[in-house]
Amino acid sequence: MTFFRAAFAATILALIQILATAATAQDFAGLVRTLPEGSYSDRAAVVAAIATSGDARAEPVLAALLEGELGVVEATGQVIVQGSPPTDAVTGDEVDAATADAAERIRVNNSLRRDIRAAIGLLTLSSPDPAKRMAAAEAAIRAPDPDQIAALETAIAAEEDGRVRTRLGEARAIAVLASDAGTEARIAAIDTLARRGDQVAQSAIAPLAGAEDPALAEAATRALAAIEQSRMLWGYAQNIWYGLSLGSVLLLAAIGLAITFGVMGVINMAHGELVMLGAYTTFVVQDAIRSHAPGLFDWSLLIAAPLAFLVAGGIGVAIERGIVRHLYGRALETLLATWGVSLILQQAVRSIFGPNNREVGNPSWMSGSFDVGQMTVTWNRLWILLFALAVFAVLLAVMKRTPAGLQMRAVTQNRPMAANMGIRTAWVDAMTFGLGAGIAGLAGVALSQIDNVSPNLGQGYIVDSFMVVVFGGAGNIWGTLAGAFSLGIVNKFLEPYAGAVLGKILVLVAIILFIQKRPRGLFAVKGRAVEG
Repeated sequence: MTFFRAAFAATILALIQILATAATAQDFAGLVRTLPEGSYSDRAAVVAAIATSGDARAEPVLAALLEGELGVVEATGQVIVQGSPPTDAVTGDEVDAATADAAERIRVNNSLRRDIRAAIGLLTLSSPDPAKRMAAAEAAIRAPDPDQIAALETAIAAEEDGRVRTRLGEARAIAVLASDAGTEARIAAIDTLARRGDQVAQSAIAPLAGAEDPALAEAATRALAAIEQSRMLWGYAQNIWYGLSLGSVLLLAAIGLAITFGVMGVINMAHGELVMLGAYTTFVVQDAIRSHAPGLFDWSLLIAAPLAFLVAGGIGVAIERGIVRHLYGRALETLLATWGVSLILQQAVRSIFGPNNREVGNPSWMSGSFDVGQMTVTWNRLWILLFALAVFAVLLAVMKRTPAGLQMRAVTQNRPMAANMGIRTAWVDAMTFGLGAGIAGLAGVALSQIDNVSPNLGQGYIVDSFMVVVFGGAGNIWGTLAGAFSLGIVNKFLEPYAGAVLGKILVLVAIILFIQKRPRGLFAVKGRAVEG
């Protein structure tokens, strides 16, 4: 049995030489039908021959054997995959239930299972698809097997893709550390894994730090120190990314509030509910697309974004024209009135959609993730960051390059002077409130991809939004940008040590102390009325 395992793992060429007679005398079908025969060692030899046959059917047959789903009908010799439905292992044709029930399972032991896993790994390592070869290398890293060293070396020599070759080299290094190789080979493997620098490498090297061989122990200790430093730096990078991701959400939620508060001086407690309306608009759009045009699902967010802007913006104008304009100059009454509006909007959504969370799906281009070094970046968070920056850039262009933006800035800096110059301040107030509400709706579209869509969605962001506005400087959109990303990064660095709740409390206390020194925030709005 030891001879067959060693011969199997040596190289593909060695396997072909050992099994040349059997492989030439029998085709794939013959090899499969001989699987039930002989001892476990004989089956290991047949498994090796199947693995080197080059037949596309080899991998599913070996996988079925490994899972105990391969059986044989003794009367006919037919080998059956006892899946759902049962099929003939050679032809792939379905077989009737009576034949499947008559099949007796082909038994495997632990030694044969090891050989089967090695055979499947060998098949995958020689796949023409680089993704499958990468997956095989990752599997070899997760389950290091010294018997696969030779097969991995063969795969490395034949590999043309640089990323896959690197991963195969790491798989070989881990297998070498699990073997009884000499000191020089192990030190070379340690150096290879030290360049990988993650927890997998750390776990593989750690047992050797206490090795009796001084040179091996020193190499392992040195590598562990380098890995620890690398992991710490990548941990900082991951926290910065998480902070930027949170900051992009806060920017979307707060930027509309910033321009509303800066121009009108209104504390809009219904701002979170306008965010919620944007998320529910996304749900309605996706629900309609699923029912009537499922092929457009990947375009659902692009369709929902302008609709969410119009819905939230229209309701924002209605709130300003119907309630807020009668309460200018009375901050407490405005706060209470908009809080009442928030309760009305929440209850309206509960009555229409129900209190339960609603499903909003991710389009294919927002699904999945990719790795940057040891840092994982999800596509939905990356797209939300880019979307937030795009909204910020468009808003900045509107404020700086359009007549409406010029009038908003004039009213912000000196409302009486702007009115005397012929600017319709009431119209500016309505359009500003509508613009801020529309941006809140866009925030809801983004939040629908990362949070539960429910009537309480906006409540989780309203306090953070106000903190961003106050910290950055009311009415200054550059201050909102700086405040959102600063608070996002600080929150993510505090959370591992203080927890999410205590971290927010510490941030709030820090903002209160900061406002004591700079009452107008990071970037104070300048103008005669403001400064006066």
